[in-house]
Amino acid sequence: MSETPLVHLENIILRFGEKTVLDGIDLKVFSGDRLVILGQSGGGKSTMLRLILGILKPTKGVVRYRHLQVQRLSRSKLNLLRSRVGMVYQYSALISSMTVRENLALPVEELRRKPRKEIDALIAEKLEIVGMSGTEEKMPSELSGGMRKRVSLARALMMQPELILFDEPTAGLDPVISSVIDELIISLTEKTSTTSIVVTHEMESAFRVATRMAMLYQGRIIEDATPERFRVSKNPVVHQFVTGETEGPITETPLNADSPK
Repeated sequence: MSETPLVHLENIILRFGEKTVLDGIDLKVFSGDRLVILGQSGGGKSTMLRLILGILKPTKGVVRYRHLQVQRLSRSKLNLLRSRVGMVYQYSALISSMTVRENLALPVEELRRKPRKEIDALIAEKLEIVGMSGTEEKMPSELSGGMRKRVSLARALMMQPELILFDEPTAGLDPVISSVIDELIISLTEKTSTTSIVVTHEMESAFRVATRMAMLYQGRIIEDATPERFRVSKNPVVHQFVTGETEGPITETPLNADSPK
């Protein structure tokens, strides 16, 4: 593919002291992808999202966002880049002392100056998109887990991002609400032509959402393919992870001791 990637993790090595978390990652994300990153809990999947946001810097290698080297950006330029990237956290990460309106307004107020009337219109628009109209004055504690996840998604959309990062978007949700969130991710990314990277270890959700899948195992990407090819992979680790079989290389070899817990 000759197209320039939107994101390129290029030969990334990340160490914390003597622990190697990522060991030679090379992964390209192209505009329009819904890339699902799979792997065991504690294997470094969410760490890759933090590298893209510039929260962490690699020990070696380059994190590219279009033509930019993320780890070399100044604070102001990094904030500008982050304004183009939405983030949906594992447990929604809404500020409990703020209303829904205040939670959604926060990223806009921090990174861009807009008049209050314009921000309110944007909040109403994004809440309508995720099916949460009329909740502006509610507190997070008044919302169910699925509703909080929707509000978190609306907040990620506030900056009109070209890339949205999802960290375990269906974690802690029942199967029905998980399916609703998956369908919402698909419809939003299609309607807004947004690229997305979804970190998960839930197979049903992964196959529902993905246009591409990559598996991280012991610090390396061991498979990068379409869902159809992924499902019939000959790699024994991928096969065991997809099928959930109790016998195979994953259970024979303990999770890499160098992986973050």
